[in-house]
Amino acid sequence: MTDHIENVKALFELMQKFQLYAKMSKCAFEVPKVEYLGHFIIQEGVYADPKKIIAVKQWPIPTNIKQLGVFLELAGYYRRFIQGYGAICGPLHDLLKKDGYAWNSEATAAFEKLKQTLVSAPVLAMPDFSKPFLVETDASG
Repeated sequence: MTDHIENVKALFELMQKFQLYAKMSKCAFEVPKVEYLGHFIIQEGVYADPKKIIAVKQWPIPTNIKQLGVFLELAGYYRRFIQGYGAICGPLHDLLKKDGYAWNSEATAAFEKLKQTLVSAPVLAMPDFSKPFLVETDASG
């Protein structure tokens, strides 16, 4: 905790030096959990907002391209929590490209797998810079 306090002091000194300001009513110090842009940050890592995950879980099968696009935008926002996101979503993205909206069993399977994967999304650990990193890329989007 002492390191954290020193880091916060150093941050405030830099902000003051460059005439940057923080609205203290929007700051939180020494709290176990912080909500930030649809995520919760805890000591162990980052996880998706449970309210958003419930919304995904209850999402009905899209009946048109617009509804599918909205669902994929929400799911895509949380793609970092889903290993193999591009492969899972492939059949759904194909529906956005084709002429006409033809929902099929492959799309249903992808839709349900994506929902289930989001519902069981892990807590993403904070990086440990003393260990090697494994980089996985996804060029599907």
